[in-house]
Amino acid sequence: METALVIEDNPNNMVLICDILEFNGYSVIQAETGTSGFEVAKTHHPDFIILDIQLPDINGFNVLEKIRENTMTKDIPVIAMTSYAMAGDKAKFIAAGCDGYVEKPIEPGLVIKQIQEALKKS
Repeated sequence: METALVIEDNPNNMVLICDILEFNGYSVIQAETGTSGFEVAKTHHPDFIILDIQLPDINGFNVLEKIRENTMTKDIPVIAMTSYAMAGDKAKFIAAGCDGYVEKPIEPGLVIKQIQEALKKS
C-alpha cells in the first residue's frame, strides 16, 4: 500500500483529503505545519506528499524547497494543493518542483487523477 503525507493546517480539509486517499487505498500520515511536515517526510519517506501552500508557520514554497534540497526527500513526488489559485500559479508551482497541482475546493476524482499522474512521472 502506498503512503501519502498530507501537510494541511485546516482540520476540515485534512479530514476530506485523508478520507479521499484512504477510500482509494492509500495509507495516510498527517502533518499540520510545514516544519512538522518536512520532518515527517524525512522520517517516514512517504510515496508522495500532498502539500497545502498556505501553512501557519512557513509557506508551502519553503517546504517544497526544503524537500527538494534534502537528499532523503528530494525524489518524493509533491502535489501542491491551494485555494489561493491565481492565473499562472500552476506553472509557477510546477517550475518550483511540484509534480502536480490541485485547486480547492477539492474534487475527489481530480485529486486521485493528479496523484496517479504525479506517481507515473516519478
